[in-house]
Amino acid sequence: MDSSVHLDNTVMQFGDFTAIQKTDLTIQSGEFFSFLGPSGCGKTTILNMISGFIDPTQGDVKIGGKSMRGVPANKRPTSMIFQNLALFPLMTVAENIEFGLEVRGVSKSERKKASDRLLELVALEGSGTKKVSELSGGQKQRIAIARALAVEPQVLLLDEPLSALDLKLRQHMRTELKAIQRKTGITFIYITHDQGEALTMSDRVAVMSAGRIQQVADPITLYRDPQTSFVASFVGENNGVKGRVIESNSDLVVLDCGPLGKLAGRSQGSVNVGADATLFIRPEHFRLQAESGMHSLQATIDEVNFEGAYLTLNANTATHQALSIQLGTHQFSESLKKGAPVSLSYHEQDAIVIAGEGHV
Repeated sequence: MDSSVHLDNTVMQFGDFTAIQKTDLTIQSGEFFSFLGPSGCGKTTILNMISGFIDPTQGDVKIGGKSMRGVPANKRPTSMIFQNLALFPLMTVAENIEFGLEVRGVSKSERKKASDRLLELVALEGSGTKKVSELSGGQKQRIAIARALAVEPQVLLLDEPLSALDLKLRQHMRTELKAIQRKTGITFIYITHDQGEALTMSDRVAVMSAGRIQQVADPITLYRDPQTSFVASFVGENNGVKGRVIESNSDLVVLDCGPLGKLAGRSQGSVNVGADATLFIRPEHFRLQAESGMHSLQATIDEVNFEGAYLTLNANTATHQALSIQLGTHQFSESLKKGAPVSLSYHEQDAIVIAGEGHV
């Protein structure tokens, strides 16, 4: 069954405000797809267009190749899990799961079979007679998933459903959600501002800013090869050093960074000589010992944080450029302390250069 979702040149306006710029995007059948971005970027608006709570001002939403324009939410082949889960507190677990089926006129025996099957799927067998108030946060999350799946949607929409859970439980539920998606083969569309969630669970991620999709890619590509300065800054920790382009070819760009010297990195998109640009270096790509062909920055350590498997150094250059450096704990020495000078080196292939001054 085709459970793809196509945002066909969709635009969403509220009065004079354009919440979603023109967007053309296809989410494949059976894909775990996430929309990632800060609050107010338009993620939930896109989810509401897909679910049928609102129709786009322009364009169309297609599910399984069929136009959804004018089709109300309760008639679409979608199901949604809300941020607050919206479970019915006076119903048992089984009654919560079966509610959508009961509304559709499914017989009691078939509803019971469905709830038993779904409780097994979410690893809560035998919990059907419990009240919602007796469940833990993670168990409530699983029941919300089971209830959403009971109506056999083609597409499951998830609006930041893990945000109310503590860190350890959120991390556990990421694994659970991905496992459930793989078992069912249903298209999952997930909304989050938490990059850890998006990168851990998703097949592909759309990074959004101000109503516009900045980049769509698999998590590794987003991290290694961001296409815009916003994506480079928003996805993971990054150090952005500004400069002016003095050399540019298809593989390498050299920047004049003033007192910091000449620095180089891989070009990302069109970067012209004479233009302002930003060089992005991930904290883990810095080294304390320079090797042949590496570029270096001189800085002063502001703070040293021990975080178990690694050290995080916060440093500043003479130009007040703040830098974050991540080192393995085996690289710790007594010389790494507040106020100490440090020479930071990196391979040019581990840095990227993006035209413009960047979001740093």
